[in-house]
Amino acid sequence: MPVQEVPWRWLRERRESRALVLVVVFVALLLDNMLLTAVVPIVPTFLYTTEYEGAKSSATPDHVESAPLPSRAPPFSSLFSYFDNTTVTVTMTVLDDSANGTAQQVNTTERSSLPRTPESSCLEGDEFLANENVRVGLLFASKALVQLVVNPFVGPLTNRIGYHIPMFTGFSIMFLSTLMFAFSGTYTLLFISRALQGIGSSFSSVAGLGMLASVYTDDLERGNAMGIALGGLALGVLIGAPFGSVMYEFVGKSSPFLILAFLAVLDGALQLCILQPSKISPESTRGTPVVTLLRDPYILVAAGALCFANMGVAMLEPTLPIWMMQTMCSPKWQLGMAFLPASVSYLIGTNLFGVLAHKMGRWLCSLVGMVVVGISLLCVPLAKNIYGLIAPNGGLGFAIGMVDSSMMPTMASLVDLRHAAAYGSVYAIADVAFCLGFALGPSTGGAIVRAIGFPWLMAIIGVINITYAPLCWYLRSPPTKEEKIAILSQECPMQTKSYPAQKPQRDFPLTDESDVEAENAE
Repeated sequence: MPVQEVPWRWLRERRESRALVLVVVFVALLLDNMLLTAVVPIVPTFLYTTEYEGAKSSATPDHVESAPLPSRAPPFSSLFSYFDNTTVTVTMTVLDDSANGTAQQVNTTERSSLPRTPESSCLEGDEFLANENVRVGLLFASKALVQLVVNPFVGPLTNRIGYHIPMFTGFSIMFLSTLMFAFSGTYTLLFISRALQGIGSSFSSVAGLGMLASVYTDDLERGNAMGIALGGLALGVLIGAPFGSVMYEFVGKSSPFLILAFLAVLDGALQLCILQPSKISPESTRGTPVVTLLRDPYILVAAGALCFANMGVAMLEPTLPIWMMQTMCSPKWQLGMAFLPASVSYLIGTNLFGVLAHKMGRWLCSLVGMVVVGISLLCVPLAKNIYGLIAPNGGLGFAIGMVDSSMMPTMASLVDLRHAAAYGSVYAIADVAFCLGFALGPSTGGAIVRAIGFPWLMAIIGVINITYAPLCWYLRSPPTKEEKIAILSQECPMQTKSYPAQKPQRDFPLTDESDVEAENAE
């Protein structure tokens, strides 16, 4: 065999490997969620620095010019500004007793410009920060809102043209969004960048999870694969917020996004090699319409668990950094590090319960997880410093990992049992549930914090999770489609057609031979 044919033969063999498909989905979810969380610690402080401090600094020269000038030549004193690292020149005057009022005014300006001590280093502009809760919440929610609109179209699209082209489309849009984040300097451009990311995420997540469900048809293997893929999501969340805050603090705003754009290019190259995104590979089974799936109460219960569990952390993303800035006087690098315990525990939870949930019962795993989510959220406002956030955020991430790793395979199992085994539409619904949580969470969370305060927000979403948890009991043993047809046939005898619980396992449709086999099987 010629030497030059060896790489091509290896590549053809790898294209039939389910493990490499899992790697592609893992990397796509990793980068998407790194971008998702990298902006969390950057946006609040960036808007504060550019808008509040920018407006304040532009007004300062007018104030200085309007003050009466002394008759003597004044000395000058250079002071260090805590936020923008610039030198502020303050005029020091010594006046006689007849000008005490003017002297008092100048001295007051000097004291307000001194570097803040750790005890009094909280940010100024309480009204600006209160309004920023709402604006930052809407910006974060824009991704989920757009994703919410796009998902119902992406699910049926994957049933018609396959998963490969939507996956690559998602990569391309995410790459463009990342570059826009790097060079956006206003709230409007950041909003557009975040919304554009929602379109890319919709294509990547629906196509990626549907691809895994179609490749891993065994329930146990599917659960393990979903756990690993969600581990990529968890790792992205784990790295994103600390990575963004540290790079923003010590290098600059554009640096984390440029690095993510470079990694996205590598992901695109991997997809070109493995998935052949120019090839149309429709599902062999005609998918159940989304409307039909939405009428299934068991799918709705599973989707509700995903929505409310993730809504808790979605409400924390825009509100926790601002609450820390107001109450803990935290520096910028701590705003991202506060999410580190949740990210680490989520990574552990998804990988651990990807296997354990199948043994203990996915319904029970999800029920316990939602209760722990509620308790953890109730404990968040009790923290007095960043160290007090370790336990509640760690419990929150671990519990959400339990829910996600249980409910994502359950969605595919419900389709196998009760509908036609095509997974694009059901994972569009699962992604809609995620997006609903990440849309309602930030958008309503900021308004609730402004109205009644951060502790009450945590209490509300915590109680909602604990109240919803018992509904997971209904997922203990959902009836199959055959059982439903049998019940109907007793009441009204008729000729029926039954669908198997699982379609026959076949090779991943990346080669012409596997497509021919799928057509012959039909």
